[in-house]
Amino acid sequence: MGEFKTVSLADQVFERLEDDIITGKYPRGELLTELKLVEQLGVSRTPIREALRRLEQENLIRDSGKGSVVLGITQEDLVDIMDIRQRLEGFAAACAVEHMTPEGMAELSRINALQDFYYSKRDAEQLQKMDDSFHDAIYDLCGRTVLRDTLRVLHKKTQRYRRISIGDPDRMEHSVEEHRAIFQAIAAGDAHLAEEVTCRHIKNAKENMIGRLK
Repeated sequence: MGEFKTVSLADQVFERLEDDIITGKYPRGELLTELKLVEQLGVSRTPIREALRRLEQENLIRDSGKGSVVLGITQEDLVDIMDIRQRLEGFAAACAVEHMTPEGMAELSRINALQDFYYSKRDAEQLQKMDDSFHDAIYDLCGRTVLRDTLRVLHKKTQRYRRISIGDPDRMEHSVEEHRAIFQAIAAGDAHLAEEVTCRHIKNAKENMIGRLK
């Protein structure tokens, strides 16, 4: 694990394990032990112990006495996360209208243009990256630190399910259209419309994710 060279070793181990759990590399029910992770990651027990403590606080693992059992993000968790996002992201979009800057608008426009380009290529991997960038930009532009940090964590936790959803050609098309509608509402300075279309976008994404899982 040669990339772990900085003083924030525990943070890097945490982020690596968090990502591996969220994306399903470590499936629900798998037992993680300090010794196993030392061998896999090539770091000492101290940063691993700190990372496991933080993962337990995030409810991604639980201590079994023999190691840490992976909990991951269940379908029930997904429903809760998407319900919360639906209520908060519309508000974030409305706040982004109020706090918009020329630089922020230019960035949203750039992301929107790239999204259209990758959609024309049907490049699902790049479209997921653009989805991350689009939502992250709105979180940054909303001007509310707590709202930004809360939504960023929730959005990351849906990563595995978004990957499944974006593999649906119909959902891919609708997601691009919905992002475009959000961008146009923000560009028009219409906070009410931006909130409305964002809430609809999250609702549609949730329904598609759940439908694909079933």
